[in-house]
Amino acid sequence: MCDDFTKEQEDEAIRRMKLSRRQFAALSGTAAIAACAPNEVDAVSGSDPGPGTSSSREPLLLTKASEVSFATPDGTMDAYFVHPHPGTTRKKSPAVIMWPDIAGLREAYQIMATRLAEQGYAVLAMNQYYRNAKAPVLGSFMEWRTDAGRAKLRPMIDNLDSFAIRRDAQAAVEFLDAQDAVDTSRGIGSCGYCMGGPFTVYSTAAVPGRVKAAASFHGGGLVRDDAESPHKLMQKTQASYLFAIAQNDDAKAPGDKTALRAASESSGRPAEIEVYNADHGWCTIDSPVYDELEAERAKARMLALFAGL
Repeated sequence: MCDDFTKEQEDEAIRRMKLSRRQFAALSGTAAIAACAPNEVDAVSGSDPGPGTSSSREPLLLTKASEVSFATPDGTMDAYFVHPHPGTTRKKSPAVIMWPDIAGLREAYQIMATRLAEQGYAVLAMNQYYRNAKAPVLGSFMEWRTDAGRAKLRPMIDNLDSFAIRRDAQAAVEFLDAQDAVDTSRGIGSCGYCMGGPFTVYSTAAVPGRVKAAASFHGGGLVRDDAESPHKLMQKTQASYLFAIAQNDDAKAPGDKTALRAASESSGRPAEIEVYNADHGWCTIDSPVYDELEAERAKARMLALFAGL
């Protein structure tokens, strides 16, 4: 995931923006998002993008957000919790656990969590690196591509095996089920990007009676030889799945989609599996390969999946 193979596509995208890798890495937060998708930033700030611009966003529910923390078996998780504002809806909301990409919880994922909450969900965006540091560990995706960013994250990544993520998912479900904004009569969804892709499956395996849907976007490590491979864990779940695969990931491992389909059939778990016309990282709004059209199409499929919660 996020390897040298995808680096080639990122470099090409950065060249199209007429920036150097160093210049793009220096951008963070809204500045980096603006470099990739200026219309999206206008929509978040509430300003009018102006005539002639394209934005697929529609006026949606107002939201209420807070930085939260809760106990896990391994310490205290910090996270970003956002849900429809009580003044805009009389209904409680189904919950979603959001797993960020390898660069971790940061402003880009707070924005992405908020946009999902605007659709009527109570979203908990996780800091998967809480065992080592509070979020944000990195300010933008491209910091991961720097020597300093890689050196900072590598020891943290070593703590994130499937069992650790399952423990975190169990704690997240307990937190969500205790919130007034959450409709506990509905199932919980999980979505994840890059590193977070397999975490969505670990979540469904951790609490199969509660986490009933998982959406993986350009997820890495979904098909492996070990017993904890996500595609092998599907048989232990009660969930439905969306696997949105990047075209360059598929070119590198074309058999993964076949293995995922076989796992869906053998486990009896419904799964939508599609290779998108976009490169690894296309759904993350501060990624240099962010593709708004394909990201919105993938998001629409996630919303269709979560409608069944």
